[in-house]
Amino acid sequence: MTDTLVLEKMPIDVVSDVVCPWCFIGKRRLERALEAVPDVPVTVRWRAYFLNPWVPRDGISRRAYLERKFGSVERYMANAPRMIAAAEAEGLVYAIDKMTWQPSTIDCHRLIKWAGEQQPALAGAMKQRLMELYFSEAANLSERGVLVQAAADIGLDADVIRSRLATDQDEAAVTEEAEAAQRAGVEGVPCFVFGGVLAVSGAQSPEYLAEAIRRAFGTFQQKVATGEIADPDRRPY
Repeated sequence: MTDTLVLEKMPIDVVSDVVCPWCFIGKRRLERALEAVPDVPVTVRWRAYFLNPWVPRDGISRRAYLERKFGSVERYMANAPRMIAAAEAEGLVYAIDKMTWQPSTIDCHRLIKWAGEQQPALAGAMKQRLMELYFSEAANLSERGVLVQAAADIGLDADVIRSRLATDQDEAAVTEEAEAAQRAGVEGVPCFVFGGVLAVSGAQSPEYLAEAIRRAFGTFQQKVATGEIADPDRRPY
């Protein structure tokens, strides 16, 4: 009788922020990459990152944000066509001309965490909905009502979410996770960590990501088999 090899699911930790345009694009490219490697068992985990930790909790005007971060609105807009085109190529909309407010994202990351606690796949759905609101619908993610509705859109209980947002529940947890990524050397997002053995930075092509997933999976399985990776569920940084 031959023993059946049970493949351990490889975790893919995606370090990103909901207001990062390349994270918006990178999420779609990762999804396409995973479609290309259906034989590789994975679980995707969405990790918090603060692209702009200096933005106040209530947010600031988009103009003030662009001026502080890029020097001027015009400088940012000069480079925007590349991002807009990349989003469009992935079937996404970056409605840059409609955006008026730059939010803090701590509450967004709390929502993603809570969604994932109910069901892992819901974390990705929450991430996607928040990104669509920000990039495609130019919604103000600093408004609690917008966040509550976003949670309801993916099937979460609006009343429960409203109550939790009114507290500081999990603020420390998502902040620690975001800061841990920075301490680990993550300076640009998205950053994909495959199985804790290979990190890829940037919104790389689906083909590049698919090849990286296959390459990482072989190493990951070997390390699990030898006990070098004793707890695949542990955060790799």
